[in-house]
Amino acid sequence: MTLEEVVGCNSTDRKMETVREALEELLVAAQRQNCLTVGVYESAQLMNVDPDSVVLCVLATDEEDENDVALQIHFTLIQAFCCDIDINIVRVSGMRRLAQVLGEPLSTDSNANEPRDLHCILVTNPQAEHLKLNEVGSYCKESRCRNQWVPSIALQER
Repeated sequence: MTLEEVVGCNSTDRKMETVREALEELLVAAQRQNCLTVGVYESAQLMNVDPDSVVLCVLATDEEDENDVALQIHFTLIQAFCCDIDINIVRVSGMRRLAQVLGEPLSTDSNANEPRDLHCILVTNPQAEHLKLNEVGSYCKESRCRNQWVPSIALQER
């Protein structure tokens, strides 16, 4: 491995860590401001009614979801819609970490409440120019420049 490759790898790792942290902070801040729409169906409804309010679409899966044909069809349709109206999209793996970040239970709680569907999350409210939103948005734009239309981020357990 050359020095350029080593430095490049470290730089890429740092960039991914920065983007990962920015995404987590953005989701927490948006949740506090009541600017999150959670769920595939709920997200599709919002994008149908008020697509201009959506500033970021997060599609989350784990390995067991990769074979869920219905979910993959929903993702394809959501991605196409987001691309048509220029909404940044990011694909996330690590559903457990995503649930932790959002303070969601991983399974049905004692009151028989089902956990929310975290497979699709929309961040809304374009007036709130959040620094972390700019960071994640820049990452999405850089990825598109490299012909990676839906960049991936792996959330890691802590």
